[in-house]
Amino acid sequence: MVVKDLETFIVGNPPPHKGGRYFIFVKLTTDDGITGLGEVYNATFAPSVIKHMIDDVFSSHVENTDPFKIETLWRNVYGRGYSMRPDISLMGVLSGLETALWDIIGKATGKPVYDLLGGCVNEKIRTYTYIYPPDNIDANSAHPVYSDPDVAAARALEYVNQGFTAVKFDPAGAYTTFDPHQPDLESIKRSEAFVKTIREAVGTKADLLFGTHGQFTTSGAIRLAAVLESSDPLWFEEPVPPERPEEMARVARQTTIPIATGERLTTKYEFARVLELQAASILQPAIGRVGGILEAKKIAAMAEASYAQIAPHLYCGPVEGAANIQLAACSPNLLILESIETWDGFHNELLQQPIVWEDGYIIPSREPGLGIELNESVARNHPYHEDQLHLQPKDRPYLPQ
Repeated sequence: MVVKDLETFIVGNPPPHKGGRYFIFVKLTTDDGITGLGEVYNATFAPSVIKHMIDDVFSSHVENTDPFKIETLWRNVYGRGYSMRPDISLMGVLSGLETALWDIIGKATGKPVYDLLGGCVNEKIRTYTYIYPPDNIDANSAHPVYSDPDVAAARALEYVNQGFTAVKFDPAGAYTTFDPHQPDLESIKRSEAFVKTIREAVGTKADLLFGTHGQFTTSGAIRLAAVLESSDPLWFEEPVPPERPEEMARVARQTTIPIATGERLTTKYEFARVLELQAASILQPAIGRVGGILEAKKIAAMAEASYAQIAPHLYCGPVEGAANIQLAACSPNLLILESIETWDGFHNELLQQPIVWEDGYIIPSREPGLGIELNESVARNHPYHEDQLHLQPKDRPYLPQ
């Protein structure tokens, strides 16, 4: 059996845009007709450019090869062009193709991917969601759920009543290409009000996950952490930029709040530095970027040896979500898994069968491979032709409001 064909779907995510502006799916097909799905989480170039990257890597390293030879593929792509270092764009392309190969392997053997990586240890997978506006509101809009603690707390309680036992929010202000910056007093005050108000609303029924986008200086992150501690958040996410985990380690040493990081990291090598420096105790690999399913499993194993936990990150589509579920199911050091609410809406429409979410937990599928199939007619009916990036920080220095 060898891989013969590739098809790439660039799918526009309609309003309310939960999970991003678009999704990039790949479908591989073998010479005996087995198909596999993957998702590329690559935010550094326009999606039309990413498609050319996918085509190039496929023709050079995947076409006419044995889908079972994951390690060989990984090393050859990682080292192509005399690179041999974590390249976030190249690894995003590799991640999507590698995930699709695992889907093929699972279908060829009749097993879920998690059974091929050690077996299921988590029959139910605890989930969390961002606090989003109601369904009829654009997730990227300036809705008061992002700025008003009382509105956010009411929305958080709605999620808890659905069954969620953790919610995430990021009220600390805008992030820019000029970060890190020092948080202004208004941002600190607003952040403190968010954690206190949401804690009062949900009590001990839900953990609070305080998100940032790596926008603070080390000293600024330490100042902010100090006012959050009394509400006992489960984590303080990416408090400083990802380039220097040494600085994140300084934050970790100065707060009782566990530090979480990883959505912008790729490969075992970058996560190894985080663990070695004790910069974070909760790792958040995004399978569509980190190097694929096997690379994420290696990162989870490294974390396990350091008594660290994993919380796979998701700001993408349901194919990366399904891959995250496979990792979560077979990882004994899983903490929690990110969901896009309850996997309804457009995420559900893109799949031929729903991801099963019940009372705050995902139930891993017993179907072979990733356990999902793409609804290709829906994907084709929602093409994305724009050149905007998946995420776009402000291109001016942060100024207090």
